[in-house]
Amino acid sequence: MPDTVTQPITLHKRAVAADARCSLQSVLDLFDLPFNELLWRAQQVQRENFPAQDVELATLLSIKTGGCEEDCGYCPQAARYDTGVEAKKILGLDEVLQAAQSAKASGATRFCMGAAWRSPKERDLEKVEAMVRGVKALGLETCATLGMLEEGQAERLQQAGLDYYNHNLDTAPEFYGKVITTRDYEDRLNTLERVRGAGLKVCCGGIVGMGESRLQRAGLLAQLANLDPYPESVPINHLVQVEGTPLHGQDKLDPLEFVRTIAVARIIMPRARVRLSAGRREMGEAVQALCFLAGANSIFYGDKLLTTGNPEANDDQALLAKLGLPVRHVQMAETEGCCD
Repeated sequence: MPDTVTQPITLHKRAVAADARCSLQSVLDLFDLPFNELLWRAQQVQRENFPAQDVELATLLSIKTGGCEEDCGYCPQAARYDTGVEAKKILGLDEVLQAAQSAKASGATRFCMGAAWRSPKERDLEKVEAMVRGVKALGLETCATLGMLEEGQAERLQQAGLDYYNHNLDTAPEFYGKVITTRDYEDRLNTLERVRGAGLKVCCGGIVGMGESRLQRAGLLAQLANLDPYPESVPINHLVQVEGTPLHGQDKLDPLEFVRTIAVARIIMPRARVRLSAGRREMGEAVQALCFLAGANSIFYGDKLLTTGNPEANDDQALLAKLGLPVRHVQMAETEGCCD
């Protein structure tokens, strides 16, 4: 059953293409389809746009953990919350390259570097540029998530060899203020515009299970689909509740509602990589399998996200093998950290 609607939802004007190609009502209509019908449609779209059994493996490393000045209600890295996450200095170049090499040896093809900043300072950006050049030289796709970008910073990252920049919308505009107050929706859209203007590919998604309604989940996906163009990569995160954050204790989202979210994202953004991101360890194999059936074709790969747990690489390889999805027969290697 759809969640109770408590407020009207409108598409943010900055996120709507001129032709308004994906209306909020059309997205909500997809959510309301019978479950089997929705998954069947998602499978059709998947097969029309990607090779059969295609799953991308991506790894994310926290290059600067904790101490963030923002107040994102889901985030254990916010300095104002007592979550046990300690603020640390930015990692050294050699440590990052070692982690990237381990990720590649384990089968990852994309390596993302995440930092708990509101926005990168000059001294930080120089270090990240060196990391990007080094990871790129290993033959991996590069991605970074560093917070808001100022004028010229996206261009510098592109020149260093960055392929993707991650900056999530998180949720629908009307629900956003219930989760974050230290930056607004316009700030996020400004950064996405700078990323596109620099010629970088966009990785942009959101988090579900934060107490939003189905209408608000539809609102998030409509926002993403109406970015012009829509993101090449769309991470869908299931809230990982961390003690000490404001969203700890939130009622959990029904697992089949999460699968519906994946399926709708696949249908309305047919050529995007729809990535299963945070929360996979809590889902179990059956729900993950349904997500792949619903159109997910990328996972964050490695035993740790930025600060929260993720399935072990060996477990992921075993699950992919059970499902008949491609398994890279490579030497498994241990890696320090990965993914949000």
